[in-house]
Amino acid sequence: METTEKVLQGLIELSRRLGDESKEFVILGEGNTSAKISDSEFFVKASGCRLGSLASDQVVRVNSALAMKMLDDPELSNIEMRERLKYAMTDKTAKLLPSVETLFHAYLLTLPNVNFVAHTHPVSLNSILCAQGWKDAAKGRLFPDEIICCGASSVYLEYADPGVPLARAMRAEVEQYIRIHGVRPKAILMQNHGLVALGSTAKEVESITAMWDKTAKILMGTFHFGGPNFLTDAAVDRIAGRPDEDQRRRLIEGRE
Repeated sequence: METTEKVLQGLIELSRRLGDESKEFVILGEGNTSAKISDSEFFVKASGCRLGSLASDQVVRVNSALAMKMLDDPELSNIEMRERLKYAMTDKTAKLLPSVETLFHAYLLTLPNVNFVAHTHPVSLNSILCAQGWKDAAKGRLFPDEIICCGASSVYLEYADPGVPLARAMRAEVEQYIRIHGVRPKAILMQNHGLVALGSTAKEVESITAMWDKTAKILMGTFHFGGPNFLTDAAVDRIAGRPDEDQRRRLIEGRE
C-alpha cells in the first residue's frame, strides 16, 4: 500500500493532466477525480475546483463507509446531501466540500483493483453521448488499441440526475455488467454527461480517458464514409484475451 502522501500526489498529478484545457476533457470546474487511501478512506476533488490547477487543499478526505451508507438511505434532499457529505469528511476543519458525485466514487473504489477514478466531459465523446442514437453509435469496438486500453466492452448508462440518483443507477449497471462479463468495467459512458474511467493506477485511468477521446474522434469521422465498421465479437474477444498483449497492457497501465 502506497503512503497517503504518495496517493495524494498521484491524484493531483492525474487531475492536472486531465484538466489541461487544450485536451478538451474538461473546462472551468468540470469533472472530478478520486483515489483510494485504504479500505476505509479515499480522496476526492472538492466541488467546483479546477482539475487543471488542483492543489492539495482542494482535495477532500472522505470516510468510505459513511459515503456508501448514503447510497442505501432514503432519498436525500440537496440540503441533506450537503450535510451528509460534510459529516463524511475525515478532516472536519476542511473549508471545501466533496464533489456532489462523491457517492459514485465511493462505490467504484470498492471494486477489485480500482485505486483511481476520473470523471471527465470530453468534447469529442460528449458530441456522441448527447446525440440521439448515442448508445448504438458507441457500443462497438473499432480497433485493437481501444480494446487493450478500454476493455472488450463498457457500461452505457442512461441519463440520471447527479448525486444519489446517478450513483445508484451506476451501481446497478456496473453490477449487471460484472454479472454478464465476469470482470469489472474500465469505463462508463453516461448519456448527456460524460465519461468515467477507473483503474488500478493513475496512468491506467489517464490512458482510458485519452483512448476514449481518440475513439470518439475516429467514430465521428466514420459517419462521413458510411458509418462505423465495428469489429466482430469474435475479433474483440480474441484481442482482449491474447496473452502476448499482456505486457503492452501492463506498460500502458503503469503496472511495470
